[in-house]
Amino acid sequence: MKGLYFQQSSTSEEITFVFQERENLPVTEDNYVKLQVKACALSQINTKLLAEMKMEKDFFPVGREVAGIVLDVGSKVSFFQPGDEVAGILPLDSEDPGLCEAVQVHEHYLVHKPEKVTWTEAAGTIRDGVRAYTALHYLSHLSPGKSVLIMDGASALGTIAIQLAHHRGAKVISTACSLEDKQCLERFRSSIARVIDVSNGKAQVAESCLEETGGLGVDIVLDAGVRLYNKDDEPTVKLQLLPHKHDIITLLGVGGHWVTTEENLQQLIILCAFYPSWILQIATAFSSREQRWLSLMMKFGICQMYNRESIFLRILKDVMEKLSTGVFRPQLDEPIPLYEAKVTMEVVQKNQGRKKQVVQF
Repeated sequence: MKGLYFQQSSTSEEITFVFQERENLPVTEDNYVKLQVKACALSQINTKLLAEMKMEKDFFPVGREVAGIVLDVGSKVSFFQPGDEVAGILPLDSEDPGLCEAVQVHEHYLVHKPEKVTWTEAAGTIRDGVRAYTALHYLSHLSPGKSVLIMDGASALGTIAIQLAHHRGAKVISTACSLEDKQCLERFRSSIARVIDVSNGKAQVAESCLEETGGLGVDIVLDAGVRLYNKDDEPTVKLQLLPHKHDIITLLGVGGHWVTTEENLQQLIILCAFYPSWILQIATAFSSREQRWLSLMMKFGICQMYNRESIFLRILKDVMEKLSTGVFRPQLDEPIPLYEAKVTMEVVQKNQGRKKQVVQF
């Protein structure tokens, strides 16, 4: 039985992906579930986060968003039985790669997959669903009537965030980084109040948002990165297309929430000198820190809710429900076989793809 792993060079940040033979899984114990993987989504590996959490290994397992069939359960498992169709996210400290025929995972990382939801849809949506919920509900308190700016709305995360915000009754504004992205967002026209084309670098995002909100500014911003310096000082053209951090502050309304993926942005509550009542809350980044939050929450049992269900499991269940009812319509690429996973993962790691890549077994 083979699994996909990555190895990072000790002298550089270069990552190599390799298939390795794995021993047969041990007897399923206690609260663990043996899962036959039917689909696994591919996402970028945050090597910096792994280093910060001191989780570096010679070979690190690849693939965390999985969907499959329960083969066996431990003696203390209470939620599942053999034959159940499930989906979930493997923890950062998992010894098993999701890109493998079978894995062992704790039952508290899994939820039942609705019959209407395909394997690829479940695996390809679950992580972005958690990220969208984290950003919109738990970091910025989304509610009906609020205005939301979702940067790069045609991305895998942006698409789910737009659908979640629209479902909650928010007014959605989004940006498109190319003509293809703009055409993609046009298909969500009923969900989006305005699409701002930033592909030519001339669009004024702040002015467009203020115009759309009658000068009040937006309540919530989900960025896809921001410029910390002037355009001439940015190293790549892609960074030059991003809005400047001052533009985000300009377009936010009173008490607005800015959820950012820029890890170098100072995370403080800013009091505007000219408008003492204007409080801008910059939430923590949801690109890497959401993974740390989830890992710690599940490891130490933090945030337990009614019936001993954690926030994490409640989110996973709601993501599956919204997939089943059609609220979430993910933008997935054609499923790929396992033997192409290594090459595809190299593309994903370089952030060169747009649609979500999912390996189907």
